[in-house]
Amino acid sequence: MVLIMFELVSYRKPITALIVLPIMLCVCAQTRADDGFQAKREQLIRVIEADVRDTSTYLKRSDLDARVFDSMRRVPRHEFVPEHLAGQAYRNRPLPIGHGQTISQPYIVAIMTDLLEPKPGHRLLEIGTGSGYQAAVLAALDTRVFSIEIIEPLGLQARQRLARLGYAVETRIGDGYYGWPEEAPFDGIIVTAAASHIPPPLVKQLRVGGKMIIPVGSRFATQELILITRISEDEVVTRQVLPVRFVPLTGKH
Repeated sequence: MVLIMFELVSYRKPITALIVLPIMLCVCAQTRADDGFQAKREQLIRVIEADVRDTSTYLKRSDLDARVFDSMRRVPRHEFVPEHLAGQAYRNRPLPIGHGQTISQPYIVAIMTDLLEPKPGHRLLEIGTGSGYQAAVLAALDTRVFSIEIIEPLGLQARQRLARLGYAVETRIGDGYYGWPEEAPFDGIIVTAAASHIPPPLVKQLRVGGKMIIPVGSRFATQELILITRISEDEVVTRQVLPVRFVPLTGKH
């Protein structure tokens, strides 16, 4: 049995996780030359930096690892949204990608990636491939990424998209609640849908010293983004980061 210890955070005031700003912004492909969106890409980074400063009380930091921003500059978000939404792809907001799912707001992608503290060579597990954007951001950090999607059409499309764009991500169709035990342990696990509780199978698949970032709570209420650090074989420490709103984690569990 793994002992879970909670570190409680006193919030000065509630905030929403999805800070929607009506600014159209762009990022570039990993290996692509300047595509005319350089200024807007930099503006996106500035918007995220401002959001991070505004939420620094919750994040316990006022800036993010520069490598995270460099990765997001290289990943073309417009490739990961439906074609009819390409004109909105670079707004700092979530967008629908079909099947009741969304691509996360860039601010959320940035802070979840940063909290995971990925290093080159790390083995990372993503639960909820979606369109593949978060997996691409992780892969651009020179990590080895495994990603699970329960909705088969989304998972197959993401697999093809990631391969076409040159991102080395291993994907599978399945219930992410149970993780990917044959590839465990992982240095980091990122969950992109809200669970009603912390899934024990995922905790067991974390390497000692590894981190998991996961939204926890009901689909009908504000959820909490939780950072979990495994400090020994039988103990983890958790920290509430900030209030968020995600689509629910689905599956038979």
